Amino acid sequence: MEAAREATAADLPALATLARMARVDSLPKRGGEVLDRLDEYRNDLAGRLVEAHEDPEVVLAAGTIDAVPVAYAIMCVTCVADGRMHAVVEELFVEPEARAVGVGEAILAMLISVAVERGAVGIESLALPGDRATKNFFETQGMVARGILVHRWLDGR
Repeated sequence: MEAAREATAADLPALATLARMARVDSLPKRGGEVLDRLDEYRNDLAGRLVEAHEDPEVVLAAGTIDAVPVAYAIMCVTCVADGRMHAVVEELFVEPEARAVGVGEAILAMLISVAVERGAVGIESLALPGDRATKNFFETQGMVARGILVHRWLDGR
């Protein structure tokens, strides 16, 4: 059965594997190479997860099937310019073999619940322009695009 919960320290090795899989998965997609270049944690994914786990302002979620982690998410809820709280899902990844069975939905439902508990009035995430499945997933969860980020290579690519 699929479920979502806050990650524990015991989950960190499995989540580090998932974080590596997430980077490999996104790299060939349109926008993935730029995302990789800008990823300040690209060389220390395990450290990022430890940091997220230890920070009370950050939610580190584990999505599971039969209690085995097959997905993870990182969400921050912070006060923004208008003085209200806003949630940002910085990372969300589900193993390809575990997609379309409800794990992603369970994680996002959990994150929304935590965001509401913390007083957030909005939640957002990133979907690469070359990743229609992710865009469609977020749209089925009631999230809509609020902007388009554009980029141009300057090194002749």
